[in-house]
Amino acid sequence: MPATLTSAASGALVDQEGFVAAAAAVGELVLGASALAALDAFAVDAGPAGSLLLSGLDVGEVPATPATPTEATGKDVRSELVLLAAARRLGEPVGYRPEHGGSIVQNLVPTRDAIGRQTSTSSGVDLGFHTETAFHPHRPRYLLLLCLRGDPAASTTLASIDDLLPALDAATVAELRQPSFRTGVDESFGGRPEVPVGPPRPVLAGRDDALELCWDAELTVGETDAARAALVALADAVARRQRHLVLASGDLLVVDNARCVHGRSPFSARFDGTDRWLQRSFVVEDLAPSAADRDGRVITTDVAALV
Repeated sequence: MPATLTSAASGALVDQEGFVAAAAAVGELVLGASALAALDAFAVDAGPAGSLLLSGLDVGEVPATPATPTEATGKDVRSELVLLAAARRLGEPVGYRPEHGGSIVQNLVPTRDAIGRQTSTSSGVDLGFHTETAFHPHRPRYLLLLCLRGDPAASTTLASIDDLLPALDAATVAELRQPSFRTGVDESFGGRPEVPVGPPRPVLAGRDDALELCWDAELTVGETDAARAALVALADAVARRQRHLVLASGDLLVVDNARCVHGRSPFSARFDGTDRWLQRSFVVEDLAPSAADRDGRVITTDVAALV
């Protein structure tokens, strides 16, 4: 990438809208025509896997992994351009105010205070399968994870609705279609995970040939005995049908958040500057539905008020 491109993008860092525009303008340069075509095809049909892996992307020089997601690193913005060029190709990049102050590019690194917690900065526990922000009325359609530094012991785990349906009987699918489930708020949003919010909703919705899935293994609860039994069956299907993917530097994983749940295996963080480092972005298909709860590209919904 020419230095002038990085310099121009750096100048746009003070303005999220300008930075998104800068990334979109150089999409073919930083991603390549074949990657753009793959993203276009994925937006039309995510396929049975509900996810897309692009490899060999240029993320620039990667400095030491920061100790916290918000620590300044002094790196250039090459990886941010790559991530947001892909995000803009799929739709509209957004942030959520409770997470990293609403940043549209977030650093995911292990932290000492989160080793055993159910957050993206944990390392010592399985990060349970979940739809990203399953509790949120404006949850993203796509989740993008760009690997700057990998760890061979850390697997991203995936399970799409197409993976799971063969392992679920008709009665379970029918129960999961009922509006009998509620979901608590992730602690990263300042919520109380044990307190479900919003009205009861189904876990599975849509046409039989295009089912969508919204579920969090840690936070979704059933309102009836039948609903709770269906959640047990779903969790068992995920355990049996899950796929594992080890991300390496330059890998970009795109997850269709309506068709595929994801998690992460435990790994041993060293906290010495060599730990796993991902960057994350969220994409909605349309900004209009969140207009009343949004400041620019930052979604500001008060999830506590959803109880």
